Amino acid sequence: MTGVSGVVLIAAAATLWIVVLQGVAFAVGHRIGRYNVVDVSWGLGLAGIAVLALVLGGGDPVRRVVLALVVGVWGLRLSWHMAGKTRGRGEDPRYRDYLGPQPGLLTVGGKVFGLQGLSQLWVGLPLIVAAVEGGPSGWTWAVFALGLAGCLTGMVFEAVGDAQLRSYRRDPGRGPVLDTGLWAWTRHPNYFGDACVWWGVWLMAATGGYAALTVLSPIAMTYFLVYATGARRLERMMAQRPGYREYQRRTSYFVPRPPRRA
Repeated sequence: MTGVSGVVLIAAAATLWIVVLQGVAFAVGHRIGRYNVVDVSWGLGLAGIAVLALVLGGGDPVRRVVLALVVGVWGLRLSWHMAGKTRGRGEDPRYRDYLGPQPGLLTVGGKVFGLQGLSQLWVGLPLIVAAVEGGPSGWTWAVFALGLAGCLTGMVFEAVGDAQLRSYRRDPGRGPVLDTGLWAWTRHPNYFGDACVWWGVWLMAATGGYAALTVLSPIAMTYFLVYATGARRLERMMAQRPGYREYQRRTSYFVPRPPRRA
C-alpha cells in the first residue's frame, strides 16, 4: 500500500508487534527477576518494524529491501550481543538507579518496557513512512549512498567496539580501563556507531520525500545515546574507576578523533 493508508497500516502493524514483543520481554524479566532483558528486545523490535515496512509497504522496492537488510542485520546482531552480555548476570546498575528500590510492576512496565516500546516506534518512523514512497532519483541517489555508507560505518563501529570490549574483559592482565583500538578514539564507539546507523537510515528514507520530515527520529535516538540512557549515564557509573579521569582527558567523549597525548 502507498499514501496515508499505507502509513496507517504499517504503523498499526508495528504497534501490535512492539506491544507483543515488550509484553513478552516484561513477562520474561519478571520471571527471572531482572529487567535488563529489555535491552535484548531493542534491536529485535526495530528489525521487526523494518520487515513489516518491507512486506506491507508499496513504495520503492529497492529502498525497502536495503533498509530491511540493514536494520535486520543491525538489530539481530545487537540483540544477540545483548543476550550474551546479560546472560547469567544480575540486574544492570543503570536500571537499579533508574527504577529505585523495590519498584512496582506498573512502574517497571511503564518506565522501562512501555517507554522503550514508544521509543522504538518513534525511531522506526523513517522506515514506516519511506515504505510507501517513491524511490531516489537523480542527485538523491548520492544521499541514499551517503546514508548507506553511514549505516555500514556505524555497524562496523558497533561490532568492532563490542568485540574489543569482550576481548578486554577476557584478558586476565587487563588494565583498569580499555583505551586501545576504537576505544582510544572515542569513549563510546558502540553508541557512536548506533547514532551513525540511524542517521544513515534517515538519509536513505529521506530520498522518498515526506520521510525527510521524520528527522526528529534520529535526533531523539542521538539524544538517548548521548544523554538520556547511554553515554552520560555510563560515564557517571565509570567516574570512580581508577584511571578513568585520565582516560576522559585524552579520549573524545563521543565523536571519534585521535587521542590527545597524556
